Amino acid sequence: MKKVHLNQFENSLYKPANKLKIFIWYFTNMFLFKTMLPIPSSTKVKVLKVFGATVGSGVVIKPNVNIKYPWFLTIGDDCWIGEDVWIDNLAQVSIGNNVCLSQGAYLLTGSHDYKKETFDLMLGKIVLEDGVWIGAKSVVCPNVTCKSHSVLAVGSIATSDLDAYGIYQGNPALFKRKREIK
Repeated sequence: MKKVHLNQFENSLYKPANKLKIFIWYFTNMFLFKTMLPIPSSTKVKVLKVFGATVGSGVVIKPNVNIKYPWFLTIGDDCWIGEDVWIDNLAQVSIGNNVCLSQGAYLLTGSHDYKKETFDLMLGKIVLEDGVWIGAKSVVCPNVTCKSHSVLAVGSIATSDLDAYGIYQGNPALFKRKREIK
């Protein structure tokens, strides 16, 4: 049987930006976003835009948020991004209007091909449509779309698309019931 050889992993084709931009963002992220200091959301939004993110109005970004590459990020209007959220966007992440990412949510756009001995990098975008709620400590995996007003319950893992107005729970997240907004 073949085995994995991590020493053969080669990632030179993936170039998310020039090295200087990545270097500057790393320290900006560390000091303005991945901090418990109460930096105003308006300041964070302006900085994200400088680095190429598209960000709407009324966005709230709490302390200790980690964003991998803002130039692969789109956030709509009136979104909430809670403490300890990690947007690990090696690929595009699109967040619609009125989306809530609760504390510790993790948006994961990269993985590895476990079938190859070289453990190749695999990327997949994430789309969170309008009104989506990603519960605390939940994970959204690559190539997942959470459709309009769907809910991913606390501690759940979305490995496939969530239907509109569906409430999903578990690992992998399974449909539990319809979301009714009053």
